[in-house]
Amino acid sequence: MSYYFTNDPNKTTNRKKIDFRFSGVLRTFISDDGVFSKSTLDFGSRVLLETLIEENLKGRVVDMGCGLGYIGILLKEYKPEILLTMVDINETAVALAKENSALYRQNNVVICSNGFESVDDNFDVIVSNPPIRTGKKIIYKMFSDGYDHLNEGGIMYLVIKRKQGAESAIRYLQSIKFTAEVISKKGGYWVIKASKQN
Repeated sequence: MSYYFTNDPNKTTNRKKIDFRFSGVLRTFISDDGVFSKSTLDFGSRVLLETLIEENLKGRVVDMGCGLGYIGILLKEYKPEILLTMVDINETAVALAKENSALYRQNNVVICSNGFESVDDNFDVIVSNPPIRTGKKIIYKMFSDGYDHLNEGGIMYLVIKRKQGAESAIRYLQSIKFTAEVISKKGGYWVIKASKQN
């Protein structure tokens, strides 16, 4: 069985436009089979976005595991001054993130990469709805690599379901010198703010 965080050479295309509302505004994205949350903005990403637009985000921002681009693109709609990079391992997701960026007239950098492997830049902010089903080994490597790719005083924002390991993720983040706190809870999802200690 293939998952949205892999590349399936036998995948057939099923491109379509999807519509949903975020903050009362109708949004349209292009989607396809084989990507995360292909039918609408998922609840976890929605909770993260609602939190992020209230935060004071500046500078270089990376949406890690961007999928078709919901989080990064909608975040930039509210904070157009950020410099946005989007990263995903899934080639279909990367193509869609590029297409959806163009749809919203955003000139974002979109990279196909296994986590931070092919990412050379450092960032002020990392945002992610991490693919929990890949397991802790992969997720925690993304966290530790993220620490290394954050500028001094940088922040990582994550949304994780409490029942899917939010508490253990906080403990791990603290063990690698992040200051981690829960800044929002909704529907069983926790938004974690992890600040890089100087």
